[in-house]
Amino acid sequence: MKKNWFITLLAALMVMAFPVAAFAAEEGPSTAELQAGLNSTFVFIAFMLVFFMQAGFALLEAGSTRMKNAGHVAGRTVLTLGVSAISFWALGFGLGFGNDNGNGFMGLTGFFLSGTDAAPSFDSLSGLDIPITIMFLFHFAFAAISLAIACGGMAERAKLSVYIIFGVLFSIIIYPIVAHWVWGGGWLTQMEMQDYAGSTVVHLTGATAALVATIMLKPRLGKYNKDGKPNIIPGHNQVYSILGVIILWFGWYGFNPGSAVSAMGDGFFGYVALTTTLAAASGAIAALLTSWAVFGKADIPSMLNGVLAALVAITGSCAFVAPWAAVVIGAVAGIITFFTAQWVEKKRIDDPIYAFSVHGVAGMWGAVSTGLFATPTLVEITGVGRPGLFYGGGFTQLGVQVLGVVGTFIFVVVVTAIILGAIKAAVGIRVTEEEETMGLDLSEHGTYGYPEHMKMINDSEKRM
Repeated sequence: MKKNWFITLLAALMVMAFPVAAFAAEEGPSTAELQAGLNSTFVFIAFMLVFFMQAGFALLEAGSTRMKNAGHVAGRTVLTLGVSAISFWALGFGLGFGNDNGNGFMGLTGFFLSGTDAAPSFDSLSGLDIPITIMFLFHFAFAAISLAIACGGMAERAKLSVYIIFGVLFSIIIYPIVAHWVWGGGWLTQMEMQDYAGSTVVHLTGATAALVATIMLKPRLGKYNKDGKPNIIPGHNQVYSILGVIILWFGWYGFNPGSAVSAMGDGFFGYVALTTTLAAASGAIAALLTSWAVFGKADIPSMLNGVLAALVAITGSCAFVAPWAAVVIGAVAGIITFFTAQWVEKKRIDDPIYAFSVHGVAGMWGAVSTGLFATPTLVEITGVGRPGLFYGGGFTQLGVQVLGVVGTFIFVVVVTAIILGAIKAAVGIRVTEEEETMGLDLSEHGTYGYPEHMKMINDSEKRM
């Protein structure tokens, strides 16, 4: 028996050794080829992590809304993924990262991406040793996240057709132009705005669109009393929301460290992962303690919003700030998100998943924070911008950051209002009161996300 095992093991070793023996005399890949392969694999894995964040959004948003809309909210995530993929491939990627021939506003080349032949159309990505197809996938995942945030503000009352029409136009016009400004060689690139992984480009853009959408759609039925006092409309499954946030936190390691677009050198992506983790942790604690002090109870949804707000804030600054600053940035994000969420609700703005306070306000803070905390050493490593105010850099970088935030906010507000206004005039943007009361699972899709719930209602109607 032992002899048979020995023979089997020897045969296996010979099989594994054969390729080595057969090709030992051949020249292996060069160092540059190995580096390119490793970097390409690194970015593709980062793409998959960011793509998987859509699962987190599906769980978070479905759990944070009512049972009668759960299937619709989760299914919409898949729909908008499909819409953004086609739209971004056709026009969005070219408008965002194509050559602008000096206009500084939007790209003019690289539409309908076609393999590696498209590489000369993207000067902003030319310094990378990664195939343009992989860079497209990576940036598409970012665009899809921004659209998911924008759609969050429409939850529980927007027509399904609105997500399709708005999703196409957001992925072609709104997101790509902001991306071009900051990352694609546009005017904010030239001013060296610091936005490592998208506090402004991804989160503020999506959240600003969500704010405009939720204002134009008006509050959900029953959200406010006649005296203007808001009613709590709790989500149907807090466990789903918690699991969604954990998945989003996990996916963020593709978002931030993945933006290093390289696994070589001293492993700078590891440092980015460190600041990301510290910020998220401090945001969770700060938001929970704040809710405890204000409400007298430790509020779990506030803690979840604190985690996400901190991740949003550190997204732009993760490569520019020291670890202690990451803790401060995350904690401040958690606290300001708690209070701005309360303020927005009192202003009769019904934002079901707190998209603007979590992704918008925190995105603004994240953008401004680099103008305060960016260290000279990290600025030199990244090669973008200048040190922050607290490190002797003066107000120059802070001014650039504020200008980027203001410019992005105004642009997205205006364009979103025009697009949604046109859709409203053409086909309408909100479901009827009867459809909203019934639930979008049934009115838009003909069935409930929870069939047992539908059966319970039918049985109740029969008894009546």
